[in-house]
Amino acid sequence: MKAVILAAGIASRLRPLTDTTPKCLLKIGERCLLERAFDALIQNGFDEFIIVTGYRQQQIVDFLQAHYPTQDITFIYNDRYESTNNIYSLWLTRPYTDGEEILLLDSDIVFDPQIVEKLLHSDKDDILALNRHELGAEEIKVIVDDTQKVVEISKVCSISDAIGESIGIEKMSAEYTKALFRELEIMITTEGLDNIFYERAFERLIPQGYSFYVMDTTEFFSAELDTVEDFQQAQKLIPASLY
Repeated sequence: MKAVILAAGIASRLRPLTDTTPKCLLKIGERCLLERAFDALIQNGFDEFIIVTGYRQQQIVDFLQAHYPTQDITFIYNDRYESTNNIYSLWLTRPYTDGEEILLLDSDIVFDPQIVEKLLHSDKDDILALNRHELGAEEIKVIVDDTQKVVEISKVCSISDAIGESIGIEKMSAEYTKALFRELEIMITTEGLDNIFYERAFERLIPQGYSFYVMDTTEFFSAELDTVEDFQQAQKLIPASLY
């Protein structure tokens, strides 16, 4: 299984913290987000990594080559990072991930490595990590059916019907990624939908018979860093064991 990390964004809402530094290199505790992600993945047996860069990409390349010189890391540069969203970055990984088992991670999350362990040990081939908490407009919200399969996943779905937030870590089977990139090809090349969240592709696959199960990982710490306030809050709340 390959680990895919999307790290192309400008993160304008985190300015001035990101004026000269990509978001994934911001430190929470003693390690930056990217270091935390790589350590968690390596701890869980991953040895093949694909990372999509964009904003201040050379800093990311230099950091990973310095800190993980023996790891198998494929760098993909999204030269349209200023005008596209994460769906386009995901699309760029196609030569390496179409028809492959992958673990997809957003690069703006800090999380307990046990979340990855729990996903990997699930008997479900296609499953995402979910955090149950009070929801607002910003979260990627998840609505499920009686079998705990996702029927809606977006920022705009009903808060009252949603059971929690997708934290931004998904395990996908080879069958799922084949279907995903088939759908992404239509969305990107035919419909020009390159400036939206990749969860829209997940939603479009549901009527085609491809959906995620959810795994409740609320017991483990995780936080998404979209704003300066998020960053400050994560600094305060991160458990000492993860510092």
